[in-house]
Amino acid sequence: MTLSRREVLDLLRPDGIRLSKALGQNFVVDPNTVRRIARLAEVGPGDRVIEIGAGLGSLTLALAETGAAVTAVEVDKRLAPLLRGLVEPAGVTVVQDDAMTLDWSALLADGPSWVLVANLPYNVATPLIADLLDSVPSIARMLVMVQKEAGERLAASPGDDAYGAVSVKVAQWAQASVAGRVARSVFFPEPKVDSVLVSITRRDVPAVTSVPPELLFAVVRAGFGQRRKMLRRSLAGVVSQACFEAAGVRPEARPEELDVHAWGRLAACATSSELPPS
Repeated sequence: MTLSRREVLDLLRPDGIRLSKALGQNFVVDPNTVRRIARLAEVGPGDRVIEIGAGLGSLTLALAETGAAVTAVEVDKRLAPLLRGLVEPAGVTVVQDDAMTLDWSALLADGPSWVLVANLPYNVATPLIADLLDSVPSIARMLVMVQKEAGERLAASPGDDAYGAVSVKVAQWAQASVAGRVARSVFFPEPKVDSVLVSITRRDVPAVTSVPPELLFAVVRAGFGQRRKMLRRSLAGVVSQACFEAAGVRPEARPEELDVHAWGRLAACATSSELPPS
């Protein structure tokens, strides 16, 4: 069972619930789309799945149909009781909490490895994914639906127009790719932006191990802080001419030309005292 557009409207109407723009509430109301997402997630019996922003549970139910053990997180206190009534009979655990502030170590304590599958609110998608990659290693894989521009940044490679600091962050911890596109028409209410599915698989070992990640990301932020400038200018006082030479990086290069390994070589000889605070 999954929810159609009419069923979602029928659930919301009796309680007079209006969906919140501030919470980025755009629910997928097409059964074929949620089953496609569950299929692309490649989960089934024995897998532990965490879903963020479950809403009324259309994707939740599709994930439960696979036989995976599903925990659904929903921040909206108005929707949580409706969600529980719909998905708990299917064996889903519902947690009413804010994914940006909840205790992830406690929530995921039941298993060493989890898969995140979610239709993420556009306003929190990028910082949430970055935080989970940084600090929640038990999430081994993600399949997330996000705004097209955000998804392209997450999965971008050096030289791509969308490549930026968050692309390097993802590359440090994982391998990412755009797994598909999602039409606006499958949402209620229909958003004004296009969406994509992004697949993220955590690396067994981070791409760069020669420096602490905090230093690596500080150098990356400094470089992309002035992305139109050559690195010798944006990293002035942080990376010396000798450091560029040792790292095998041209001082005239732009930040979007460097892969995560090149950033790691620069960070290895950077002057951390000259880096701006995070």
